Amino acid sequence: MMKIDVVSKEILKPSPSSVPNHLRSSSYKFCLLDQLAPHFYVPIVLFYSSRHSTNNETKDKVKKLKQCLSEVLVEFSPLAGKIRNDVSVEPLEGDGVSFIEARANAKLSEILENPKMSSIQQLLPINPYNVKKDYDDEGVPVLVVQLNVFDCGGIGIGICISHKVADGTTLSTFLTAWAASVGASSSSHGHESGKRIPPSFDSAVVFPPREIQVQPPSNLIMKAGRVATKRFLFDSSSLEKLKAKAMGTTSDNFNPTRVEVVTALISKTALKSRNKISSNEKISKPSMVISQVVNLRGRMDPPLPETTIGNIWRSAVATIMEEEGEESKKLELHDFVVQLKKAIRKINKDYVAKIRTEDGYMLAYDSLKEASKLVSEGVAPFYRFSSWLRFPLYETDLGWGKPIWACVTNIPIKDVVILMSNSSGDGVEAWINLEEEDMARFEKDPEFLQFASQAPGS
Repeated sequence: MMKIDVVSKEILKPSPSSVPNHLRSSSYKFCLLDQLAPHFYVPIVLFYSSRHSTNNETKDKVKKLKQCLSEVLVEFSPLAGKIRNDVSVEPLEGDGVSFIEARANAKLSEILENPKMSSIQQLLPINPYNVKKDYDDEGVPVLVVQLNVFDCGGIGIGICISHKVADGTTLSTFLTAWAASVGASSSSHGHESGKRIPPSFDSAVVFPPREIQVQPPSNLIMKAGRVATKRFLFDSSSLEKLKAKAMGTTSDNFNPTRVEVVTALISKTALKSRNKISSNEKISKPSMVISQVVNLRGRMDPPLPETTIGNIWRSAVATIMEEEGEESKKLELHDFVVQLKKAIRKINKDYVAKIRTEDGYMLAYDSLKEASKLVSEGVAPFYRFSSWLRFPLYETDLGWGKPIWACVTNIPIKDVVILMSNSSGDGVEAWINLEEEDMARFEKDPEFLQFASQAPGS
C-alpha cells in the first residue's frame, strides 16, 4: 500500500495587498440553496507529470503555487474562513487555508496504470465524508489542500472544499482563478493575465436564507465496505453508438446528450440488476427515481454569472414507471432519456422564480423530500447523478502544465454516480457507487458492457 509522509503543514492566508481590508475579511452568509446542501466536502485530485523537474525546480514551483493561492484568496476570502454555527463563513484573523505538503512513496505511473481507490483517498487532505462534529466549536474549514510529490517527481494535488459553500461550478471557478494567478506570475510558461470575471458572493441576495432547519438524511453515509466504487469508461465511438441506440426510430429532433444517454444506460442497468434480486416478487409502480444535478445560473432571468459562488443548483427528478405486469426490459433507453429530458426542462426560469418567493424553499426542498420518502418506504430505489463534463478541469495549469488526469474518489453513499470527462475531452468516465451485491450484478450486464469498459484498478 502506498505510504504518505507529511513533510509540512501551514496555514495560508489571503496575502496583504492594496485591496481594501473589508474585501479580504468579508463574511459569507449562506443562501437558501446552501442551507439545503449536504455537509460533506467536494473532493478533486489533479495529477501532473514531472516533466523531469529537478528537486529545486519542484520546490520553486511549490513556493510559487502557495504564493499564488494566498493572492487569489484575496478575491475568494470566504474560502479562507471557517463555517460557524452552520449559517455563515466568518473569516477571522487566525483563519486560512490548511496547506499540506507530502511525499508519496510510489511512482505516478503506478497510480495512473492501476488507480486504487484507497490510494487516491490518501492524496486528499481529509476524508471528505467524515466531517467531525468536534469542529463545531471552532468551525469547519472551508478549503483544505494537500500537495503530494511522487518518487518520480510527479505531482498529485488533492483539494477538498465544503459543499455548504461550493458546488462543482464554484470549485471550477476557484481552480481557474488559481491557475490564472500561477500563469500570470510565470514567465516560463508565457501566460498572460487575461481579463477574468471576478467571483460574486451575492447568492444570499438572490436566494435569501430562511429560518429553516435541514436535517441530513439518516444513514446516508454507509459503513466502510458496504459501498463499492468502480470507474467505467465510455470512449467517443461508444458514445455515438449509445446515442444512436437511444434515438431508435425517432425523428431527428430527438438529439440526446452524452450525459443523458450515459445516465439512461446506467439507470436501466441498475434497474435490471435490482429487479433480478426479487424476480419472484411483483414489481410495483414507480420502478425507480433518478435525479440529475442542474446548474441554475444560466437558467435564470437574467442569468447569473457562472462565477457566482454557492450551491446554485437543483436536482431534476424523474420517476421511471413500469406498466403493471411488465418486466423492466420493456423499458428502453429512449424511455429513460425522454423522462430525464422532461425533468430537466422543468428546471427553467419560472421554476427559479418560484424558488425565490417567500415560500419557494418548499419547492426547492420538496422534490428530493418526496424521492427520499419513496426510498424510505421501499417503493422505489433512488439514483443520484451529477455531471462534471463541462468543468475545465484539464485546463488547470498550476505550474506543471495541464493535468494528465483529474478524478474524484470513492463515495460512501449508495446509488450515486459522478460523470467526468477524460483527458482528451471526447469520452466519459462514470464513477459508480453501488452496494457491493448490486455492483456484482451491475458490472456483468451484457448490454452495459457493449458500451462501457471497466477501468484499471476498479
